Amino acid sequence: MSRIARVPVEVAKGVDIQIAADKITVKGPLGTLTQRVDPLVKVAREGAELTFPPADESRGANAMSGTYRALVANMVRGVSKGFEKKLQLV
Repeated sequence: MSRIARVPVEVAKGVDIQIAADKITVKGPLGTLTQRVDPLVKVAREGAELTFPPADESRGANAMSGTYRALVANMVRGVSKGFEKKLQLV
C-alpha cells in the first residue's frame, strides 16, 4: 500500500459520504462533489474515517489507492471548508 493511502481520511462533521459500486459522492454545506472510483481501489468506511486499500497487489492498484485517497480528501475539504488561493503581487 502506498504511503499516502495508509493514512485514513477524516470525515468532517456535516459532511455526508455515499459510496456506490462505481462512484463516491461527498455532500457538505458548500456543495456536492462526485468522483468515479477505479476498480483497482476498494473504498471502506470505518466510523468517521475512509480507507482506500488496493484491490490487489499490483503496482497500478497501489498507485491508484494513493491517488483516490488524495482526491477524496480534497473533496471532503472542498465541501466543508472550501478552497482559497492567495496571490502575492510584487
